[in-house]
Amino acid sequence: MARRKRTCNCFAATHRWGFNGSDAVVTALTLTILEMLRWLLLDLLGLLIYSLVKRRDRAIAPGEPEGTVTPVQEPIAARETASIRPITGSEEKTLRDCFPWGVYYLQHIDYRPQAILCRGKLRAVPEEAYQTIASNIRQAFGDRFLVVFQESLRGQPFFALVPNAQAAQKLEEGETLQRPGLAAGLMLLTLLTTTVVGAAMSGQLVDEAGQSVTEFNAFIEALQSEPLLLLAGLPYSLGLMAILGFHEFSHYLTAVYYKIRATLPYFIPFPIFLGTFGAFVQMRSPIPNRKALFDVSIAGPLGGLVVTVPLLLWGLSRSEVVPLAKDQSLLDVDALNPRFSLLLAVLSKLALGSQLEPNSALDLDLLAVAGYIGLIVTALNLMPVGSLDGGHIVHAIYGQRTAVVVGHITRLLMFLLAIARPELLPWAIFLLLMPLSDQPALNDVSELDDRRDWLGLLSLVLLVAILLPAVQQPESGPTQHL
Repeated sequence: MARRKRTCNCFAATHRWGFNGSDAVVTALTLTILEMLRWLLLDLLGLLIYSLVKRRDRAIAPGEPEGTVTPVQEPIAARETASIRPITGSEEKTLRDCFPWGVYYLQHIDYRPQAILCRGKLRAVPEEAYQTIASNIRQAFGDRFLVVFQESLRGQPFFALVPNAQAAQKLEEGETLQRPGLAAGLMLLTLLTTTVVGAAMSGQLVDEAGQSVTEFNAFIEALQSEPLLLLAGLPYSLGLMAILGFHEFSHYLTAVYYKIRATLPYFIPFPIFLGTFGAFVQMRSPIPNRKALFDVSIAGPLGGLVVTVPLLLWGLSRSEVVPLAKDQSLLDVDALNPRFSLLLAVLSKLALGSQLEPNSALDLDLLAVAGYIGLIVTALNLMPVGSLDGGHIVHAIYGQRTAVVVGHITRLLMFLLAIARPELLPWAIFLLLMPLSDQPALNDVSELDDRRDWLGLLSLVLLVAILLPAVQQPESGPTQHL
């Protein structure tokens, strides 16, 4: 039996851009942009792999003798602005004693309003240097300072002593950090809003003319007379909540493992569109090192993907194959072209087999809609920009300077992709408004091991597989993107 057409406002089609000229010109332009993006993304991925291999081949240079060390010359303007001294003269001598010559040769102490910068020459492995010096500073000053170890714009490692404002608030925040009642309340409210949206998308509620009720107020009034129809939205709501929940709890549990103070996952209910704006976990203490930054960041996308893939396969197997519409949209779940995404095309073929023909689309089951949104959420979080999970991952692998450069390139590529797929324009604008730099880890110099490096690159491969369209070879004619 054919299912009733769903026309819910939650997935209203976006406006298409107007062009003067024939459809063939527009199609050719779109295919050219997509092909260019394909090679640009592959080139960027290859460049990151090459950079990783070259970095692994680089040996740690031995420390220079004391007589050959040239002190770092600070700009005059910087010295003139250094008017704040949070420590006394005797404390400065104690601070200098915290830097063993054989570990980190301290050359200059620069007093800034936000921190005390200690610059010099690294003479040991970064992990050993940080542990030794941070331990010495804690013994001398207690929890008065947070010790941050990072690289300057010239690639020189330096230490920064930041006043620890959290030390005075630790007891007060400890009582209010975990709010299970608030977390549970938001989760239940989000379950309700997503169930309502899912019921609206199901098309089970019709008016006197036999058309699906899509107007929000009318739908709510109709549910008051037939509340059991709300159950039709459970496949969507439970699937989406499971994906978002696994994503955020993976972040949370990994943060707990590294003794990072973090809140419970908080869902954000929203009565229309998807029924939710997602969920978040807030970190309340610094990340100790790049290893912890990597593990906490990648745990969310991997945890969400573990739930997304089986739910999406199950939902795709329950979906209906329909003719491919002339006007295609990434948000049209009634006639979705699975070849918009390489990964979605592969999963659709696994779930439907020979039923999925070259010129066919999918009328997605509600569970498949939830899985499809899960793919979109995974791709958004893996974007290597700023404080997104992908930005943290690139930061952990290559350092903050390279992460900023990759963020700029990603913004440009997203705008090019939005030219071919106008539905992605809000996504590109969101990335443009997001800051490119994130907070450094306390030890932001020590590099990752090979296993984490390659796992991070695989996460970027996953992002490319979700974003890039599949290439199909038709029965006759040249290769084209669908």
